[in-house]
Amino acid sequence: MKVGILGAGGIAKKMAETIAPLKDVENYAIAARDYDRAEAFAKEWNFEKAYGSYEDMLGDEKVDLVYIAVPHSHHHKWTIEALNAGKNVLCEKAFAANTKQAEEMIDLAKKKGLLLTEAIWTRYMPSRKIIEDIVGSGTLGKIMTVDSNLGYRINMNERMVKPELAGGCLLDLTVYTLNFSSMILGNDIKRISASMVPTDTGVDGQDSVMLEYADGVMASMFTTMYGLTDRRGLVCGTDGFMCVQNINNPEKITVYEPDRSQYKIKEEIVVPEQITGYEYEVLACKKALEDGLTECSEMPHSETLTIMKQMDEIRRQFGIVFPFEK
Repeated sequence: MKVGILGAGGIAKKMAETIAPLKDVENYAIAARDYDRAEAFAKEWNFEKAYGSYEDMLGDEKVDLVYIAVPHSHHHKWTIEALNAGKNVLCEKAFAANTKQAEEMIDLAKKKGLLLTEAIWTRYMPSRKIIEDIVGSGTLGKIMTVDSNLGYRINMNERMVKPELAGGCLLDLTVYTLNFSSMILGNDIKRISASMVPTDTGVDGQDSVMLEYADGVMASMFTTMYGLTDRRGLVCGTDGFMCVQNINNPEKITVYEPDRSQYKIKEEIVVPEQITGYEYEVLACKKALEDGLTECSEMPHSETLTIMKQMDEIRRQFGIVFPFEK
């Protein structure tokens, strides 16, 4: 499978690093907004082709899969362009800026009979099944609460703070906490309550979100672009709780059981070693293409749209409208 990467920033480099050692997957083409940058990227990561425009790469008939690695504000445009060029697409999270864009992207992929999936890596990782198996085993009893946080000091990054680039915590960080809750509790949400603290540019710099589910279960989440948090995920049940170390890329999962008023470790699982963690979404795309599918089972279109609708509601409560939405 020959991969073309659209965009030559930091996340593109991580994807190139991921693909390099994979069997039957090739770093084939890189596209940047100028040729010199693309050529330097191609030399560093041993790409066969370098393109000084996105359109030129999309015209390359040998590209099997396009990885969209540009800011959130541009996911819709370049996914549409790629699909119209007959390319299968792995689009970085957040999938789009809003639900309307996401629906247009998915509708076109279905019309064209092409693969389109969201690169929300935690959905594809082996840790997902480990967590689901623990919850499904009943060892924690009835799950009542899920709590998660995610924070990095990334407020100096242009894409995080510019409204015209769909900046803010929501599409970059809160998307992970929402997905963490969704993978454990599903999406039968009765109420969403959200608040944020804005940056000087007006996008959300810190988010606090609470989800109340129809069965009385709740999820709470906190995200920030101002500093590193412990990135912990806590799943609390009537008979114990589980702690996930780093919900953004799980490293260790610890199960605790009650011993009167205290808790003791029942099980500790170290997640399998990986290249970068991106390999699972790439390999899922490869398998889907081999099976003639237009979506990946790990993150089907329906789930992408559900999370997008949740983020639209949260942003409505924030009172944030991106310039290109007006």
